[in-house]
Parts: sequence; structure tokens; C-alpha cells
Amino acid sequence: MSTRFVNIDRQTPMLLPADVQEWVQRDHLARFVVDAVEALDLQGFKVNERGTGNEQYPPRMLLGLLAYSYATGTFSSRQIERASYENLPVRFICANTHPDHDTICTFRRENHALFEESFVKILQLARELKILRVGHVTIAHDGTKIQASASKHSAVSYERAGQMIEELEGEVKQLIAKAEEADSKPLQEGLSIPEEITRREERKAQLQKARAVIEERARQRAQAQQPEYEEKVAQRQARRQAGEKVRGKDPQPPSPTPQPKDQYNFTDPESRIMKAGNAQHFEQAYNAQASVEVESRLIVGPSLTDQANDKQQLVSAVETVQENGTQVDAILVDHGYYSEAAVRQVETNPQGQPTGTTVYAAVGKTSHHRSVEDLEKKEEPVVPGLEATIKEIMEHRLRTKEGKALYDLRKETVEPIFGIIKETMGFRRFSMRGKAKAALEWTLVTLSYNLRRLHGVQMGRKNAGLAGQISQALGKKGLASLKVWFLAARTIWRANLKGLSNPLLPTRVTLATCLALYVP
Repeated sequence: MSTRFVNIDRQTPMLLPADVQEWVQRDHLARFVVDAVEALDLQGFKVNERGTGNEQYPPRMLLGLLAYSYATGTFSSRQIERASYENLPVRFICANTHPDHDTICTFRRENHALFEESFVKILQLARELKILRVGHVTIAHDGTKIQASASKHSAVSYERAGQMIEELEGEVKQLIAKAEEADSKPLQEGLSIPEEITRREERKAQLQKARAVIEERARQRAQAQQPEYEEKVAQRQARRQAGEKVRGKDPQPPSPTPQPKDQYNFTDPESRIMKAGNAQHFEQAYNAQASVEVESRLIVGPSLTDQANDKQQLVSAVETVQENGTQVDAILVDHGYYSEAAVRQVETNPQGQPTGTTVYAAVGKTSHHRSVEDLEKKEEPVVPGLEATIKEIMEHRLRTKEGKALYDLRKETVEPIFGIIKETMGFRRFSMRGKAKAALEWTLVTLSYNLRRLHGVQMGRKNAGLAGQISQALGKKGLASLKVWFLAARTIWRANLKGLSNPLLPTRVTLATCLALYVP
């Protein structure tokens, strides 16, 4: 018999179905995104109210297009435009229209308020679907470094900027002296002394601006660190007055003087050089923060900062989640977020009354490896006294059985979500420059992740319901029969496999023989 192949005909014209509903499956993510966006009561669209120019694309369609594109790993406006021609789910969302890249980019840039509103409305949708708990929740909070739309090689340090200013001033003096000499050696063809002086003066002005910005950042950093310094001094003074021996050096006041390696980036001045990859390398980046509800795995509080250190982010994390309509019962963070001042501010109000929010934070670095001592069963630790410090209370809180169980949820929730965003969705670099625009895009990313997560949960519920219906239809007798057939098939496979290498065994075991062994 001759070999047969499927006929591949690229010449005969073929038409897509006239009904766009037939282009994607019923349970496809694109359908879920369209239905979810259409169900949201949104008011924050920014459109051309005058009605001049060409007809505008519906804002809901553009929002759904961006959400689906980000959820599936397409971030460039030009690539999204191309997908409206080449990608069937995208063509379904656009209803076979093709918004150009400039329209997509402008809509994304000018609708920050819409993305924030959509993020909150999607959380409300999750509550209606009974995926996100209503009321007090436990959240896990962490941050990850996302590359800015700028190269780290476009940055200059405070020390190097000062050196370059001195070099430029020396070159300007040389050029002026050269212009005054009548018999000086001429410059290369196409160059002139006035133009060279102007170019160096402009470069000098840029470097002076960079140093001024770095100096202002240093002053702001010192101002932010001053309360923590004063608190440490007060604690040591109180211990001395109580007759305790205070070990170690006294804390030094924060300095408003810039560090020699403090940097300024000319492409995106608001971004920072930050350690990334477990401190293995440096990137020009922003610090993207996310609060994740531990049961639903939904992001309930996104934020973005230009500070590499997370020490100042604990209070703002709780405030962001509560602004989005979620009451926080407990927040789980690593040691990078811990400070006594931040814990006190989260757990008590200005009047000294409890807020109802409990912080679970490691007070030092902890190893993921469990020693033999960690495996041993231990009694519940003794509750610290009324005079215990916040650090002692936190250490006791994490040693309790409940505290350990809660804190273990942190690395099981927020860290995998950053992995999904970076690896599955492929978002590792911002497309827009500036802190405000980067924050806008981070909101869009987290919004898209939540839609993707909701779709996955809905699909899981549907499959679980289908499995339950099958189980109920078959009943116990039917399930027993399936088990018999499975065991019989496994026996056939094993026996025939052994028969290939053992001539003493029969070369073929029939299904009837196996069924006779298992059927009661």
C-alpha cells in the first residue's frame, strides 16, 4: 500500500467563517476577557469628546485587546497591531477591525485612571464569582525588579559626573586658548571651535543637573531615614537608663551627602540601578510590588517604587490594598520589609488602638533548608511579657504553630506569581519611561494576570463539575468496572512486554484472560 499524506493546498481560496463567534473556542481566554470587560461598569474612559476626526475605536474593545495581549505575552503596540491581522483570538476581540499601533499606544498612555478603575472592578467581579473572599483576608506581599526602558550604560555616578565636569571645563579652556592663537593647529575638517565649545557646555549642564538630582535624592533619603535613627537612639538611651549594658556602636545619623556611586540615568532619570537575580547582577530597573490574597492567588494591591530597598514599602502596601476595597487581617512579608516603626504603624492607629491587621515578618534572613532540629516537635513558645519589644513579639509570633503555617504561605503565593508574570507572560521590561508611566503599565500587567487567573479558576471549576457529573452518572458500579478494565489493560501491557524477552511466557495475553482474573 502506498503512503498517503494530507493534501496541502495553498492555492485554492478559503474564507474564514462569517460569524466571528466561530473563530475561537467557547472556553477560550479571549472570550472570557471580552465578557469580563463588557460586564464591568466603567466610567474612566478618556476619549475625544469633540467627535472630530475619524471614528474612534470603542474603549472597551481597546481595553480588552490590551488585557488579552499582556496576558498572552504581547506588549509592543506594533506587535499588537500585527496580531490583529495574524492572530485569530485577537481578531475575535477586535471584531475583525485593525487598530493601528499609534491608537493602541495613545490609549495605553492616557488611560491610567481607567486601568486603576478596571483593576478594582475585576476584584469586585472575583467576589461575585466567589473566588475572592469578602471581608478580612490574608495577603502575602513582595517585590520584584522589572527592567526600565533604559540601559544601565546610559547612567553616570555622582563621583564620575564631577570628574567629567572638571574634564569638560579644562577642554573648554583649551579650545578658547586655541582660538586666541593665530598660528594654532587647525581642527579636523567639518569641526569648528565655537561648536565644540557649545557641545561641551551643553554636556556640562546635563552633568550638573544629574549631580543636583542625586544631591536632592540624598537629602530625601536622609530625611526618610531620620525617624528610624531617632527611634534607635531612644531605645538605646532607655536601656541605659534601665541599667542595661548596651553593646555595639551607637547608630550614626543619616547623611544628606550623596554616595560616590549614586547614579543618574539620562534616558529614564526616574529609574534606578538595582540589584537583581538574587543580588548576582545590577539592572536599570523599577521595584514592582504586589500584594496577593493567599487563597485565590489574585493580586489585590499593585504598586511601584523607584527605591531598591523594601524597608519603606510595608505601610503603603497595606494602604494600597485597603484603598482597593479589601480589608487586611494579616500581611506576610520577608525580612526586607521589617522595621519596628513600620510594624507599629500598621498594627496601631495614631491613637494607639489596634487596627486589626497583624504583621508576620522575619526579623532576619532565614534559610530555606530545614535542619534536624527544625524537624523535631516543639512545644508552643512562651508568650513574651508586656515589656517585650516589637522584635521579641515578632520572633515569638513566627515560632508559634499558627505563625509558621501562615508564614509558609508567603513563598507559596506571591513568589510563584512573579514567576508567572516573568516567565509565562514574559513581562520583564517596561515599554514606557518615567515612574508614572511604568506604574501605569504595572497596573495593566497585574490586571491582565488577574483576568488570566480568573479564567483558569473558572475552567477548573467547569472541569471539576464535569468530573462530578461523570462520577455521579457512572455510580459506584460503573467506577468499579472502569477499575477492572484499567487493571486488565495494565496486565496485558506488562505480560506482552515480558513475553518479548522471555520465551517461556505466552507471546500474547488476551483481554478476556485478564478480565477473568479481575472480574468477581
